[in-house]
Amino acid sequence: MADKKPWWYLSLTKQILIGLVAGILLGWLAPDWAKETIFLRTIFLNLIKVIIAPLIFGSIVSGIAGGGSAKKVGRIGIKALIYFEIVTTIALVVGLVVVNTTKPGYGVELKGDMVQMGQIAENHPMTLTETIVHAFPSNIIDSMLRNDVLQIVVFSVFFAFAVSAMGKKGQPILDFADSLSQVMFKFTSYVMMFAPYGIGAAMATTIGHMGVGVLVNLGMLVGTLYLALIIFVVIVLGTVAYIVKLPVKQYLKAIREPFTLAFVTTSSESALPKLMEVMERIGVPKRIVGFVIPTGYSFNLDGSTLYLAVAAIFVAQAAESTSGVHFDIGQQVMLLLTLMITSKGIAAVPRASLVILFAALHSFGLPLEGVAVIFAVDELMDMARTSVNVLGNGLACVVVARWEGEFDDHKARVFGTPEEVLLETEEGNLAFAQDASKGE
Repeated sequence: MADKKPWWYLSLTKQILIGLVAGILLGWLAPDWAKETIFLRTIFLNLIKVIIAPLIFGSIVSGIAGGGSAKKVGRIGIKALIYFEIVTTIALVVGLVVVNTTKPGYGVELKGDMVQMGQIAENHPMTLTETIVHAFPSNIIDSMLRNDVLQIVVFSVFFAFAVSAMGKKGQPILDFADSLSQVMFKFTSYVMMFAPYGIGAAMATTIGHMGVGVLVNLGMLVGTLYLALIIFVVIVLGTVAYIVKLPVKQYLKAIREPFTLAFVTTSSESALPKLMEVMERIGVPKRIVGFVIPTGYSFNLDGSTLYLAVAAIFVAQAAESTSGVHFDIGQQVMLLLTLMITSKGIAAVPRASLVILFAALHSFGLPLEGVAVIFAVDELMDMARTSVNVLGNGLACVVVARWEGEFDDHKARVFGTPEEVLLETEEGNLAFAQDASKGE
């Protein structure tokens, strides 16, 4: 039976919420002081980033070489990509419908910081061919230094096949990869102790820097995005959850910490280690978690793709109210198809969503000043789209696991209960016994 916690004990989730509220108050009441706390946010994000490469490598190698096969991994990959494409396309459609209903762009004057826009224009979205070529690293150490998730995934998959093909000679590498992934999960738990401070500083810096005045003119745009994301989560992801018989209560309990991390830090990377950990705990096999989540960070950005549809039509509406030139539904559909393709090049592009938006506006002759206008509230919108990305990637794991017939409902039922500790102990004892028998 689990030890009873003292009355004053606060779970990590409660500590994070307290840090969040403290950050909001500090940013509102003492914005100058709040801006000085950015170093805490930077330290926290750096600690998270250092986990990503070894965690992905260890999880994929141990998951595939420890019982997977090339055929099985290929099947998982195809299923994941099919699901990614369907859901991100629906996200674009939802964004298009909502932004045409609320019409947030009419009456907005397109002026902004052209210096910032020039910095964004220096980058460009990768084409489909460039994305495929980019996935194959020429130097894995460089890929790990840059935390290029897609390249790390591709290298790890090929490395795992090689380890598996070596049989007994590859066993020491397999043991190392398994130990590495477990150590990195433990490392994550230590880093998460610093999360309340890092998250509080992130929120304080955001509020202190932006204030509330920025919402006066662009509040309708921010509200439209949040409304569209809520509709997408409730109706689209809710329908998917129903179809795959997702234990919703347990899933929401599992996802709340990575979701909060992504929302406050506006960084999907900050949530990746914790997301991988909780998805394993809730019943998704390690090899599926290790492959689907990192790949989803490049191809399953539901929140970001929906944002692109909303932002692009917002600029078209603002341009129409100024010039009188109407951007009709046919052009909007063509824009949607363009975004569907170019959004797959989001990986490894700085300020990715704004870069994709810039390229799309340029292609359709829409005023590029729109990017500079949106930049003013981009961080507020980034919070929402990044957290929805995390929510969608977690669900994608469950979808693929169900599709493979490998989702563990028992693990899901006991998640976060004393029974989970007992189950982990039993699994640990079984693994130890199996290793001992191999040694004999």
